[in-house]
Amino acid sequence: MKKLIVPICILFLSTAAFSQTRSRTTTKRGRASSKTTKTSVTPAAAVMKTEGATKVANQIKNLTTFLYLLGGVAKNLEALDAAAKSGEASPTIERNKATLKASFEDFRVGLDQLEIYFRSTPELQPYYTKLAGSAAGAADGEAQAAAGHFDQAGRKLLSVVSRLTDVLVAMQ
Repeated sequence: MKKLIVPICILFLSTAAFSQTRSRTTTKRGRASSKTTKTSVTPAAAVMKTEGATKVANQIKNLTTFLYLLGGVAKNLEALDAAAKSGEASPTIERNKATLKASFEDFRVGLDQLEIYFRSTPELQPYYTKLAGSAAGAADGEAQAAAGHFDQAGRKLLSVVSRLTDVLVAMQ
C-alpha cells in the first residue's frame, strides 16, 4: 500500500485540472432548461497549479526515498550508539549522525521554501492551508534527530508525507 503512494501521486499530476459544471435553471413558464457554466481557469493558473503540484510531488519522492533508507540506518546507529556509550564513539558513527542531521535540516528548509512559494503564489494560496505546518513537522523531526532519536524523527517526517499527499489530493 505504501509503495503505491508515489505512483498514485504521479497519476494525480497527469490528470487535467479543468472541470465543467452543469446547472439547471427554470424559465418563467416553468420549463427546465440546461445551462452549461465553465469554470474559468486561465492557462497561467493551470500552469502554476501544475508547477505547485510537481513541487509537492518532488518533496514526497525525496522524503519517501529518505525514509526508506533511514529505517535501516537509524536502527544501526542507535544500536551502535548504545554500544559506544561504554567506550569512545567512532568518528564514522559521528560523521554518519551529522550527515543524517543535515538531511533533516535540508528537508525542513525545503519545506519552508515550499510553504513560502504556496503562500506567495495567488493561484496556490487556496492549497496553502493544507500545506501549512509541513515545515513545522520537519522541524520537529530535525529536533528529534539532533537529540539522536532517529526513529522518532522518521515518524515525524511520515506525518509530513501524509500532509503533502493531502495537498496533492486537494489540488486535483
